[in-house]
Amino acid sequence: RHMEPLIQVKPPGPKASAILRRDANVGSQSMKREYPLVLERASGVNLWDVDGNRYLDFSAGIAVMNVGWNHPRVVQAIQDQVSRLSHGAFLDFCSEVPVTFAERLQEFLPSALNRVYFSNSGAETIEAALKLARHHTRRKYFLSFYGGFHGRTYGAMSCTAARVIQRKHFGPFLPVIHSPFPDPYHPLCEGSDACDIDVLHYIRHEIFRREVSPEEVAAVIVEPIQGEGGYIVPPRTFLRSLRDLCDEHGILLIADEVQSGCFRTGTFLASEQFGIVPDIVCLSKALGGGLPLGVTVASDEIMTWPQGSHASTFGGNNAACAAGLAVLEILGEPGVSRHVQ
Repeated sequence: RHMEPLIQVKPPGPKASAILRRDANVGSQSMKREYPLVLERASGVNLWDVDGNRYLDFSAGIAVMNVGWNHPRVVQAIQDQVSRLSHGAFLDFCSEVPVTFAERLQEFLPSALNRVYFSNSGAETIEAALKLARHHTRRKYFLSFYGGFHGRTYGAMSCTAARVIQRKHFGPFLPVIHSPFPDPYHPLCEGSDACDIDVLHYIRHEIFRREVSPEEVAAVIVEPIQGEGGYIVPPRTFLRSLRDLCDEHGILLIADEVQSGCFRTGTFLASEQFGIVPDIVCLSKALGGGLPLGVTVASDEIMTWPQGSHASTFGGNNAACAAGLAVLEILGEPGVSRHVQ
């Protein structure tokens, strides 16, 4: 409800500074924090630090808090669920909350995406998508894009090409070929009025002729709108052309909607804005309302891997799925844009 920040102590204040020093002594310093901010509580778009300063959060908790921090309905759903069953061991036992969540989620998705695999983070959804694509196609290569960020686990990191520090000294990687993205600031597209055509030409005539046969490519993975790459919106025809290219060669199209999904672009999936239905969609971040929740969704025809081939101890966590249900209920209320292909 507050409309402006309230700084009472110059940050980082004494309490925050003390906690940051403690963190430096015990925690991995592999995270590059942009702010010396030590949070104590939150509400809506407001954050309070341990020294009593109030801030407006324009990052949405790293693209997680689409319905706001500590939305009362999300908090109530978590509290109610934890009092009954928090960890459901969905790998070994079934419980109703994850099933209900999957059913509700499908109402927001294109009808072809009717199978849901549960995990706990964006990177895990990518790993599941890569494994599923290999299993379905029996091919080993992937094609991704420069500027794309898909996570930090090995498969996701192999597809990521955003910053050198994210890959330095971690190789070897999965066999992933990277292509320029239709970014007007990329040298391939500089001065071009047909950046998407240039990129598709590069894939066809450079990658598919010089680096890998398209018959060996399991999937193309793409952020419909690049996030960490600089919030790059491709030309409207690009994803349609990419969809056609994949169909031509029997390649699956994976849409990484971890950041762009959940109505961040006006429709539930950003790929809807471009008039295409991916073969596999990865969702996380805002989906869990602040709790770890990820889903990889595909069709019956693609998600045919056998029992025991992929699973997760915490995937389908009841508390996270209850939070996700509350998020979907909030997003699905009248007045919220809902255009589903």
